[in-house]
Formats: sequence, structure tokens, C-alpha cells
Amino acid sequence: MHSSHHTQTKRNILVVEDSPLVLRILERLFRLHTELQPVFCASLGEAQVMLETSSALFFAAVVDLNLPDASDGEIVDLVLAYELPCIVLTASYNEYRRDQFLLKGVVDYVLKDSQHAYDYAFHLLNRLETNRQIKILIAEDSQATRQYIRHVLTPQRYQLLEASDGDEALRILREQPDIDLFLVDHSMPGISGFDLVKRLRQDLKRKELIILGLSTDAQGALSAKFIKHGADDFLRKPFCPEELNCRVMSSLERRDMLRALKQAAQYDALTSLNNRRAFYEQGQQLLKRAHANGDSLSTVMIDLDFFKRINDEFGHASGDAALITFSRAFSEAFPEALLGRLGGEEFTMLSPQDAASLSASLDRLREQCLQSHYAVGAPPLSFSAGIYYSQASDLESLLHQADRCLYEAKRQGRGRNFWR
Repeated sequence: MHSSHHTQTKRNILVVEDSPLVLRILERLFRLHTELQPVFCASLGEAQVMLETSSALFFAAVVDLNLPDASDGEIVDLVLAYELPCIVLTASYNEYRRDQFLLKGVVDYVLKDSQHAYDYAFHLLNRLETNRQIKILIAEDSQATRQYIRHVLTPQRYQLLEASDGDEALRILREQPDIDLFLVDHSMPGISGFDLVKRLRQDLKRKELIILGLSTDAQGALSAKFIKHGADDFLRKPFCPEELNCRVMSSLERRDMLRALKQAAQYDALTSLNNRRAFYEQGQQLLKRAHANGDSLSTVMIDLDFFKRINDEFGHASGDAALITFSRAFSEAFPEALLGRLGGEEFTMLSPQDAASLSASLDRLREQCLQSHYAVGAPPLSFSAGIYYSQASDLESLLHQADRCLYEAKRQGRGRNFWR
């Protein structure tokens, strides 16, 4: 799982606010969030002109409820009329109004009471961009409840799908494996919510799917049952818009955090290659399979030449650039092999190719590395490699043999392969 960092154009945010203090806080935050470009208006009138002429240019709006020419939140209706996601900033909290605004379709309602509140508003702006990629399936037999949920989630910009019973939900989940979150009512015609959750977790192995259960149960025994069957969280009906939004958002963020932790546990942070632990785990699986089929494998150990000199004389940034440049070329040259960075300037590979043809591929990679420029004035990028081709035995001893070949390549003057 690698996230794509495509250069994105700046997203324009309409900010309607007349308090100099709040504007100063917002300006500072916009400087930190360079992907967002604010356009400031101080009144309803100004915002009206701006939206009439260029509403299509805006990604979202952040608005104050109390403006000099509109003291009662009229700005919200204006922004929503242009179908812009709208985040409300307000100094006064009023529960009734809050629900009113959320049901009108604002993204959220943020109290101007602390630094944290402003950070949260920016967090929401960034979520709106991420949410466009997120698919949610609502499985609920009551059409009124489905409409209510759709109404609450639509302003957050999710992709929403609906099913009116368990069988339809199951069909959609089978057809679309990329659904991120599943909102499911426990009592539906066809397959019940519980059985659905059980089947998704046990038979279909949908471990990544986030499941939120819904029910009118007043006792609370149902929620426990839902979670024991494999749901991630539970909402008791009737729920307010904010509760639904918070549960959905926190579940998605928890999943993202787990994915990031998994990524960190498996991949080397600098080069994105498998780290030592992941290489050993996958290497042992590979060896088991090769052993069962009676196949031979090549084990390769690689060292970047004179790496310490690059670090000492040209700085660690140059050393990092050398490691990254090599890793990219290494990955492209051997897309089918298992690669890893064992630490420092030490890399490794397991491949079904025999030693002679692998040596030729490594020579081509070496030519390419010598041509690459990774830091100003730094020496050409070169590496030594040891290749050991044999029937599968245990990984440690294969790496040890490849290491002995690597030692021999270095002894013969580096920038070369040695194999047996």
C-alpha cells in the first residue's frame, strides 16, 4: 500500500469572517496548509458577489454565522445554494441550531473557543479531499433511515451506495471489493445484519472493511453481540447527525493509522524496500515453496561501495540520496524478485534466476547506477554483489554464503559481482 503523491493544484477556500482576531489565526493556519488557498470576504454581500462570479473555483467554504450584514446564519443558505461544502465557525453554542444546520447539510459546526477548534476545521477541509475516494455502503430496509443517513453523509463528499436488504448488500460487497465502510442495520429482510457481519469476516475474509452496526435496541445487549460478531462500532437509533459523522470519521482514521503502522513495521522508511524483518518473513515462505518444488534460488548480498566516504565527505543527505537512488533502480531492475534493505548500505535479494543471468542483470544495473547523479560533486554510485545459487536450505546459511561471495567481490577490487 503506497499512497500516491501527485502534485495537486491548490484548493481555493472561501472564508467569510469579519473578526480581525479570527482572521489572523486563520491566516497563520493557511500558511501552514500550503495546499489550501484562502479567499477572504468580510460580509454576506462580498461573498454573494464572489460566488455569483466564480463559485466553480471554490473547493469549500468556512463561514462565520454572525456577519455585519447577516447576523443570523444567512450565509449558510447562500453557500449551500451553490453546493459548496460548508464549515460553520461560531462563537456561541446552541444545540437546537446546531442540529438545524447539520440537517441543512453543513459539513460541521466548529466553536471558536480554542486553538484546537481551528485545527479541527482544517482537518475537516483535508478530510473532504480524502473522503472523495471513500466508498460507503448503507444497508437498511427503512427508506426514511437510508435517506436520513445519505442526507447527513453527503456533505462530507463520500461516495455513497445503498442496499435495502441483506442479500442486496452482500451482492454489492462481492461486486465492489473496494468498499471502505459498511453501515448495516441488524434487522433486515433476507440475511440479518449479524449473519452478514459473520459471513463478511469469516467466509469472505473482509478484514479491512469497516463495519458499523445500527439498531433501535434500548438494552445494549445487541451492540455487544454486533461487536462480538466482528463489527467495529455500533450506533443506536435514533442518532443525531453529528454522532454519525464522528463515528464514521473516527473509524476511517483508525483504519488509516493501522495501515500506516503496518507500513512502518514492514517497509524501510527511507527506501520503501522490505525491512529486515519483512524480508526474513517473506524469504522463509519463498524458500519453503522452492524446497517443496525442488527449485534452486539465487541469494544475493549487495553493498554500496565506499558509502562511508559519501556520508563523511558529502554529508548524510547525500548518503540518503545515494541509498534512495540505488533502491529505485534496484526495484525497477528486479520487479519479480524479493528485495530488502538489511540496514546501512546493505541490500539483499532472493530470485529464481540462476547466478550467471542474474550477474548479467546486475552488471546492467551497475552501468545505470554509474550514470546516475544523486548529489553534487559526489563520486559515481557503485556497488559490489555476491551471488549464491543453490537448492533451498535455511535463509541464514544462504545469506551467509552470499555474504562470503560479496567479500570475495570486494577483495577483487569492488564494483563487481562474484558468484558460485
